[in-house]
Amino acid sequence: EEKLNLDDSQWEDIHVVTGALKMFFRELPEPLFPYCFFEQFVEAIKIQDNTTRIKSIRSLVKKLPRPNYDTMKILFEHLQKIAAKESVNLMSTQSLGIVFGPTLLRPEKETGNMAVHMLYQNQIVELMLSEYSKIFG
Repeated sequence: EEKLNLDDSQWEDIHVVTGALKMFFRELPEPLFPYCFFEQFVEAIKIQDNTTRIKSIRSLVKKLPRPNYDTMKILFEHLQKIAAKESVNLMSTQSLGIVFGPTLLRPEKETGNMAVHMLYQNQIVELMLSEYSKIFG
């Protein structure tokens, strides 16, 4: 409900905008990838065959609650555009996975597997960006 003046100079710094976006997703009561899907996405990213892995991720994405799916589709479409300009902004799909993976996808309870989970979180986001059209198309 707060009125924002997007012409204000504070919004010229892309890091402020990106930080606000990440904070929005980080502060949701539940991540964009709901907790109950975390292990399923991790198991899907572990699949060795790339075609099967993509199909499995696509199937899970389609099972998400509609608001999560719609938000995810728009967000990943936007992040894909950012990755397409990697030569200018230095943000590859891998970099975006590192930045957004832990924010969008996390277990409900942190365990001793945090480093392993982080690797999978990054890989899931990276795959969804690189295979956007197959997953959301």
